[in-house]
Amino acid sequence: MQCRFPRSVALAIAVALIAPLAGCATSKNKADTRYVARDVDTLYSAAKDRLDRGQYKLAAALFDEVERQHPYSVWSRRAQLMSAFSYYLAREYPESIKSAQRFLSIHPGNKDAPYALYLISLDYYEQIQDVTRDQKITQQTLDAMGELIRRYPNSNYAADVRLKTDLVRDHLAGKEMEIGRFYERRRDWLAAVIRFRKVVDDYDTTTHAAEALMRLTESYLALGVPEEAKKAAAVLGANYPGSKWYDRAYELINKYGAAA
Repeated sequence: MQCRFPRSVALAIAVALIAPLAGCATSKNKADTRYVARDVDTLYSAAKDRLDRGQYKLAAALFDEVERQHPYSVWSRRAQLMSAFSYYLAREYPESIKSAQRFLSIHPGNKDAPYALYLISLDYYEQIQDVTRDQKITQQTLDAMGELIRRYPNSNYAADVRLKTDLVRDHLAGKEMEIGRFYERRRDWLAAVIRFRKVVDDYDTTTHAAEALMRLTESYLALGVPEEAKKAAAVLGANYPGSKWYDRAYELINKYGAAA
């Protein structure tokens, strides 16, 4: 699964972060050797120049140097956030997360804290893999998005993240469905029921809910509890009356559950 936030969104926000300091830039001809002591204006200018050129990993390293060489300057705080953004553009997501988290730990009440949380959400989101793989990152994405929405519910960043939350939840539901179907193939009906029940209970607004109800119907019938199967089929009929999943569940009930 390729789950991508538009990079233009994050880029546009970052431009606003750079702009107030852009006028302080000095010569761009100095070498970008990381460990050479330089004044803060020159160092920040070099980092911004590399970012503008698309050399994101080098830009991130130079923004880190701003913080390391000038930790008490007004530039240091801005450099931390720009380092996180540069690592994000370089697809160095763990490093971006570390930079954003460091910013939040040092400046928890800063006006740019929502953006730092937003970057963390993006970093996790970009790493989501298909449902055949471990979904730890997917859950971390959902957790990061939830924290942003909880702490800054009225921010533009929270509004954007809300649009993506359903997609992330759908992905987690898809993983539960994959495991449930695996158990069905092994005729491990009880384990299958647990997985399908989780989709119905925790991810009922996702695209997998209708199939989960049908799978519950057939699993309950296989377990010899037709009353539970009928309940699942009834919920399916009430919410998805015209779906292929209801048609299948209805057929199963008529074939195997009618005598109960």
